[in-house]
Amino acid sequence: MLRKTLMVIGTLCLLGALGLIASGQLGGLQLLLLGVVLLAGLAFETWRYKRVQPGRIEAHWQDTGERFVDPETGQTTAVYFDPRTAERHYIAVDPARPS
Repeated sequence: MLRKTLMVIGTLCLLGALGLIASGQLGGLQLLLLGVVLLAGLAFETWRYKRVQPGRIEAHWQDTGERFVDPETGQTTAVYFDPRTAERHYIAVDPARPS
C-alpha cells in the first residue's frame, strides 16, 4: 500500500514538473528531481530486497533467527543472510512448523 502511494506521488511529481518546465518555471526542476529520486528509490528497493520462494535457499545462506509478520501478505517471514555478499532474503515460513 505504501509503495503504491509513493509511486503515485512520484508520478504526480514528474507530471507536475513537466507542466512547470513547459510553462518556464524553474521550480519544476526541483519537482522533477524529487520525482526521479522517489521512483528510482522504489525501483532500487524492489530490485534489492526481492523475496525468495520457499525451498529455494542455498546451503551457504544462514538463518538469522529474525522472524516478522509481512504486512503485505500477513505471513510469518524468516530472514536469511549470505555472508559472502551481505545479501538478505526473506522467506515465508509456516509458523506451526519449527525451522
